[in-house]
Amino acid sequence: MSVAERFGANLRRCRELADLTQAEVAQRASMNRTQIGVLERGERLPRIDTLVKLAGALEVSPDELLAGLKWKPGEARAGRFEES
Repeated sequence: MSVAERFGANLRRCRELADLTQAEVAQRASMNRTQIGVLERGERLPRIDTLVKLAGALEVSPDELLAGLKWKPGEARAGRFEES
């Protein structure tokens, strides 16, 4: 599952738990209903301001919308001098 798909599933779950339609969430978040559908289908990721609006509209913490998403840093090594 991609990051966008995970976010969309979280958004849908929170919306359904709040017993709200996409149109109601959109109105509360000052967005368009089609934007909510696009996000729920995992077609796009929200900007940070949109994330905050959605969390406020659903009365949840942004953490709820980001549940299951985690960044794992890649391996990085600092350079060093070696004796020759």
